[in-house]
Amino acid sequence: MSENKSGEIISTFLLGGIIGAALGILFAPASGKETRSRANDWLEDTTEKTKEKLEDLQDEIKKRKEQLLKHN
Repeated sequence: MSENKSGEIISTFLLGGIIGAALGILFAPASGKETRSRANDWLEDTTEKTKEKLEDLQDEIKKRKEQLLKHN
């Protein structure tokens, strides 16, 4: 599988998870204040996890780029 296909699959999976979690929060029976609080907490957690995943992907890209340059 090429890197582009892998990236597309990961992106699609992450997007699906984000949409599912957002819908779960929005449709859960709770007060407006509680729902906003949960949504904010979820957004902060998701933002942090996304940053970590992007850093991991950047490290992996650098590693593979270095490997390709060594072979050329």
